[in-house]
Order: sequence, then C-alpha cells, then structure tokens
Amino acid sequence: MAQITQLGARRTTVDEIFDHLHDEIISLRLRPGDKISEADIATQFGVSRQPVRDAFSRLASLDLLLIRPQRATEVKRFSMREIAKSRFVRAAVEKEVLRRASELCDADGAARLDAAIALQDQMIADGKVDRFGKLDYQFHETLCAIAQADFAFDVIMAEKSKVDRLCVLSLFKVDRIPELVEDHRAIANAVKRGDSVAAIEAGTHHLSRLDKTIDHISSTNSSYFSTTEA
Repeated sequence: MAQITQLGARRTTVDEIFDHLHDEIISLRLRPGDKISEADIATQFGVSRQPVRDAFSRLASLDLLLIRPQRATEVKRFSMREIAKSRFVRAAVEKEVLRRASELCDADGAARLDAAIALQDQMIADGKVDRFGKLDYQFHETLCAIAQADFAFDVIMAEKSKVDRLCVLSLFKVDRIPELVEDHRAIANAVKRGDSVAAIEAGTHHLSRLDKTIDHISSTNSSYFSTTEA
C-alpha cells in the first residue's frame, strides 16, 4: 500500500521505488531476513543506484530495512522491544486523538464516520477483505481530521506500519476482520455521541487485539524475530 507517500505531492522515482518495496515488505512478499540488493532494484526500475539508496533510507527510517556497511541490506526482523515501543507511542497518540475527536465531532464529522463504517460493512458483504488495510488507514485518518490533528496521523501511520506485517502473518486475519470492523463501529459511535471515555476504552480494546497475534507469530515464526534488541 502506498499510504506513506503524501497524496497530491509530485511523485518521483524515489517515491515509486519506496512504495513498491513498502508494499512488498508489508505484504510479506519480502519476508523478515530476506536480502535485498541496490543493484537488483536499480536494474528492475532502470535507474541509477541513487534513487534506490534514497528509497532504502526511507524504509530504514520506518524500521523496515536493516542497512549495514559492507554487508547485504535485509528486510528487518521483528524486535519485541520495538514492537512494544511502537504500540506504546501509538496508544498514547490515539488516546488524545479520540479525546479531541469526541469533543469536536460535529454533524459533518459524524457523517464522515458513518461513511467510513459503511465502506467497511460493504467490504465484508462483498467478500473483499483484502481492502481492509486501506479502509483501516482511512478510518484512523478521518478520526485525526475530526480531532483537528492531521499531524497525528503521520505518527499513527508510521507506528502502525511497523507492526502491520504481524497482522499479515496472522492465520486468523480474515476471520478477525468483522470483529475489527465492530471495534471501529464502537469507536465511531462513542465519538459521535461525545463520549471520550467510551471512545478511548473502545480504542484501547481495539489495539489490544494484536496481543494474541504477537504471541502466536513469535512462537510459530521465531526466525522472523531478532535474537538481539540492539
């Protein structure tokens, strides 16, 4: 998915390479520990190494690539410490977003939330659960807009991208999507009625659903996790 590249900005070769590799990593077509070559990517896109190097740097800043001098670049393995850090930061930011959204939600904001949930319901009805990732990002972006904190979405997006690969690895992802949509519905309803306490409670519950996924993946795919926390 190409959420990281800002919409409306002039796309460059670096953007195209970044978006392609971001999709490959998040979708797990490139798996933790896989080696990736600047030269191979440059040949694939018919460009010099510099835009590839710039794209690699952006991916490394998102903790998706591990770049080491004189050694092959590889898709970064999961770190339990970094996962905990990312989830902590995201939970803190989303708590404030939900508090502000509950205070500031007006009729237009309520209509936008209703539209977002309707799209998710339609996605389930159509059996197109592969669209959930995009709709999930849009839902959280809508909440940030209602909270008049568009900048907060940049933080949420960056932290979310660090753990999205875990969600892809979950064997139960498709079965879990309806309950995730119900979580979104509970959040939206609380925000619309101005109940910040209920909104934050629903948001916290929503984020906690990743706990079992992390435990499951760490036990069944241990090679995807770093053996050090350095």
